[in-house]
Amino acid sequence: MNKILMKGNEAIAEAAIQAGMKFYAGYPITPQNEIPEYLSKRLPEVGGVFIQAESETAAINMIYGASACGVRVMTSSSSPGISLKLEAISYMAGAELPAVIVNIMRGGPGLGNISGSQADYFQAVKGGGHGDYHLLVYAPFSVQELWDYTIRAFEKADEWRNPVMILGDGMIAQMMEPIIQRVPELKVYDKSSWTLTGAKERPPRVIRTLFLGEGVLERHNWKLQGKYKQWKEKEVKYETYFIDDAEIIVVAFGSAARISLSAVRKLRQEGIKIGLLRPITLFPFPEEPIRQLAGEVEKFIVVEFNAGQMVEDVKLAVNGRAEVYLYGRPGGNIVTPEDVYEALSNYTATEKVMIPLK
Repeated sequence: MNKILMKGNEAIAEAAIQAGMKFYAGYPITPQNEIPEYLSKRLPEVGGVFIQAESETAAINMIYGASACGVRVMTSSSSPGISLKLEAISYMAGAELPAVIVNIMRGGPGLGNISGSQADYFQAVKGGGHGDYHLLVYAPFSVQELWDYTIRAFEKADEWRNPVMILGDGMIAQMMEPIIQRVPELKVYDKSSWTLTGAKERPPRVIRTLFLGEGVLERHNWKLQGKYKQWKEKEVKYETYFIDDAEIIVVAFGSAARISLSAVRKLRQEGIKIGLLRPITLFPFPEEPIRQLAGEVEKFIVVEFNAGQMVEDVKLAVNGRAEVYLYGRPGGNIVTPEDVYEALSNYTATEKVMIPLK
């Protein structure tokens, strides 16, 4: 297949079209604006519906309604916009409604700036909204992966009846790369047992998250927790680089992993036994692979473009069996491979930036 040059945001938008998405609602915010811009023209061409809502809150509730009718749906935003959607995202997880939610992260807190950041890790993987819920969260690190995992996200949303998040950032969403627009054979999931399609020939249904009967909400919660447990058994995805003889393992996701890989390659050429583990699913997190490596290596260095968030999950997986260090850069800075290379080369001496966790 021929490769096509695409921007990250546009790859997400076209991949959603190819995955059968028929309804999109969103509201403009940089650096994800190319997604709604692209879909405003493209989605009507394939018989879909595009709505620029009056607010982020309106957009996510429109998604809730369309999903309840069995339509493949998507919304996208950037950090503060996702914050406004969190109440309805919790509702959708509680109601077990499939949807794809794209967060192209920007610097924060507050309005921050429009540069790429990874400061929404906690928000994405720890629930974000209220209640004991989780999203399946993918963190692509190339435009090709933005394409591939957007399509996969729609499949997994339907398979598990749960919202799925694509967690990108301004750097990866704005870059252009040649990609192969591969589209696997799409699965068709039977939604007839739960969708709201009219009750002319069947009893009426209600899709809800309010459970007031004695013990009913607890039983529903245990059902959801059982689903999340299955994710940990079936849906964990990660990649490793140069770990066979590694004495030091870098852990990084998304654009931080992409940049870290360049630094790791340079250090390998200098004879340093260093490798990289890249989580692709942030939830479920690849706890077991990290736990196994913790018995074999001396140190882990977590590289992330925030003040230190994923490092806590790495520390939990390591469980004290190896040293864990952080190289964190908050605030949407433009971080280069040279920056990461210098930090990795001198991680024991740069205590102001790389903090050993006791």
